[in-house]
Amino acid sequence: MMDSTAHVAISAPDLPTVRLALQRAGRAPSIHNTQPWRWEFDGTSLCLYRDNDRLLTAADPTGRQLVISCGAMLHHVRTVLAAGRWRTDLERVPDPGRPDLLARLTFRRWADPPEGIMARAAAIEARRTDRLPLAAPPGFEEVVRSARMLASPHEIELDVLDDRARPLLAEASREAGAKRRYDVDYQAELHWWTGHSPDREGIPRTALPSGAEAVHVPVARTFPTPPHSQRRGDIDDHAKLVVLSSAGNSLTDWLHVGEALSAVLLECTRAGLATCALTHITELAGARRSLEGLTVCDGVPQVLLRVGAAPADLTSAPPTPRRPVGEILTVLPPMARDMD
Repeated sequence: MMDSTAHVAISAPDLPTVRLALQRAGRAPSIHNTQPWRWEFDGTSLCLYRDNDRLLTAADPTGRQLVISCGAMLHHVRTVLAAGRWRTDLERVPDPGRPDLLARLTFRRWADPPEGIMARAAAIEARRTDRLPLAAPPGFEEVVRSARMLASPHEIELDVLDDRARPLLAEASREAGAKRRYDVDYQAELHWWTGHSPDREGIPRTALPSGAEAVHVPVARTFPTPPHSQRRGDIDDHAKLVVLSSAGNSLTDWLHVGEALSAVLLECTRAGLATCALTHITELAGARRSLEGLTVCDGVPQVLLRVGAAPADLTSAPPTPRRPVGEILTVLPPMARDMD
């Protein structure tokens, strides 16, 4: 006799739908564009794993930024699937014995997803990390209200820093860069992942500011400088500075941060604003303490965001490379079901 649960139809997207969703969601941001994620699909559930081979051992020895990156990819995947009318039920860190398994998704049909989800899914292709100077963002207060609402379900606080914080953060950014300048392992790691123009990962030279351009953006990570360029050389940076903070500093907190980061970035893109996520200030304890003193909430600062308005040249910026789906997805045989 067959168990009664075998009569229950399993609802899940087919493999081509999953592949397409991962291809689109692969535009998610990650530290140095390392794309440190792996997925497994068994026909019923989709599981996210961290790819420890892509851990930045000098810049990110605890894996905090790796997990934040995976959280951003997780939210991107759920957003794409929702736009395709698939609601996803999420279990975060489902197996304490497998710390590399970060999340498991199961599926239900969704007849009428909200308009906001559809708009944020459409924004995925348009989103870019803009490291050049930005003008003050129009309509910023309304975007912040929406962004706070989107971050709240992930238990992440969003603070907008006063302009008086800018020189303090610029100094913290310079100090962080100075402490890393003679760190051989950090510099080797940075140069490997940035500026060597790979075809599927890393940050290409075209996405990095030259020395002349970086002068106009004092709150930023110091990257290897490409040849001289003076894009937007006539403006200083007036981007708003936004901080995402978590209540704790656990692996699950980091995953929540990445999910909230994804939602906020896509909402800003939807509103026509440019963004740049910064994590270098929170990499070092001293720089993080300087940030803690500037936020209203009592949480742990995890990510600093620059949000502003960019000239029309942002729309013509080429997308940074991404790994093919075949490299990040493993297809497993369907799970066997018990029969008696």
